[in-house]
Amino acid sequence: MANSKPKVTLSAAITLDGKIGQKNKQIVLSSKTDKIRVHKLRSKSDAILVGKNTVEQDDPLLTVRYAKGKNPIRIILDSHGTIKNNSKIIKTCKRVPTIIVTSEIISKPNLNRLQKLPIDVIVCGKTQVNITKLLSILSKKGIKTVLLEGGGTLNRSFLKKNLIDEMIIALTPYVLGSKNTVSLFEGMSFPELKTKLPLKLKNVQKSGNEIILNYKI
Repeated sequence: MANSKPKVTLSAAITLDGKIGQKNKQIVLSSKTDKIRVHKLRSKSDAILVGKNTVEQDDPLLTVRYAKGKNPIRIILDSHGTIKNNSKIIKTCKRVPTIIVTSEIISKPNLNRLQKLPIDVIVCGKTQVNITKLLSILSKKGIKTVLLEGGGTLNRSFLKKNLIDEMIIALTPYVLGSKNTVSLFEGMSFPELKTKLPLKLKNVQKSGNEIILNYKI
């Protein structure tokens, strides 16, 4: 099993009440100091993986800018292949290696549009991306480490299938409450998490007003 999939490390910043953001609104939880730490982490990863919702809401570059080092391969999960041409990901795909992962329900026009771009297109899964199969494909491409910077739903999907090997969580000094907010693992019940995933605390680090928790699974 060790060679059949890359090591997946979940990286996230959360509030004191376990939220990673607000629905349909971009908020920044990480401090400048923590951004440097995250970008160092990116530079040591072969690939960085997010879902289409993160791209639509935040329009991120997913590159290394606050630290020295190479950019990881950017992997975007997009079942329908609707990522916009004016997104920062597509605008910079000539200079930053990018993979768009879609499913068999993608329309021909969308597939044709993506295949004309300087990106790698992977069709993996029937009605949605099959993440277990995808990790096997990535392993065959020589990708050994994947940094998961997903939203709550994508994080839940990886956790539910026991595909996360390590979590590096920045605990930030904010509280968002429950209205229109997104949890680190959206929609997953605590008893299921507790029984299936015994977490082992590997390291704790203080960084400004933030605490970095590093768990191994």
